[in-house]
Amino acid sequence: MRTTAITRAAITTAAAALLIATTATTASATGPTAAGVAGAGAHREAGQSITLPLTEAIDQLAVTDEDRTGYVRTAFKHWVDADKDGCDARKEVIKAEALEAPAQGPRCALTGGLWLSLYDDVLVTDAGRLDVDHLVPLAEAWDSGASTWTAAERQTYANDLNEPRALIAVTAASNRSKSDKDPAQWLPPAAAYRCTYLDDWVAIKTRWGLSVDAREHQALADLAAGCPNDDVTVSLAR
Repeated sequence: MRTTAITRAAITTAAAALLIATTATTASATGPTAAGVAGAGAHREAGQSITLPLTEAIDQLAVTDEDRTGYVRTAFKHWVDADKDGCDARKEVIKAEALEAPAQGPRCALTGGLWLSLYDDVLVTDAGRLDVDHLVPLAEAWDSGASTWTAAERQTYANDLNEPRALIAVTAASNRSKSDKDPAQWLPPAAAYRCTYLDDWVAIKTRWGLSVDAREHQALADLAAGCPNDDVTVSLAR
């Protein structure tokens, strides 16, 4: 289940504490496990939970050149209705992140409601003004390793409702300003949100085993220097 923007921080903190305790218990019983395991060459398994301080999580990301050869957006089948309830992944995000729930009509038509677009700190009262952004864009994922994935893996990435940091409802203007840029090229206009954006970017790259290029890595490190070195806890998708 996804969290709303207003409760995300509190729930993430509680989940991190639980996962840290679980990881510590497992490690004492079976030897080294997921804690601290994320980087290139490390053993990874889908479903494995890991916890790393932000700066260490950044250092664990593989640094490679990006390659957009062959990218088409349709390589990622997105906005599927996985649970067949009439609302596709995009509408599920919009409903979940509402500060005041919209009314839902036939074919998941949404009216009313209230949202806070975290990218630009704008209140939105019309779901039609919202875009649902892949926080790590599809093109960026392709550049960073998704070009080698199966079609099923790319579909799962594009509709990742199991990771509340992966998809975010924001104003169309802020989403289109960001486009497919990474943090070396674009940061949210809402400066107070940037450390959260950094944490979420690193979490998603870690979750999916995606690489970073040299400029991106430097930008992440520079931004982290001004942010709390909080733990990043993720469940690996692959």
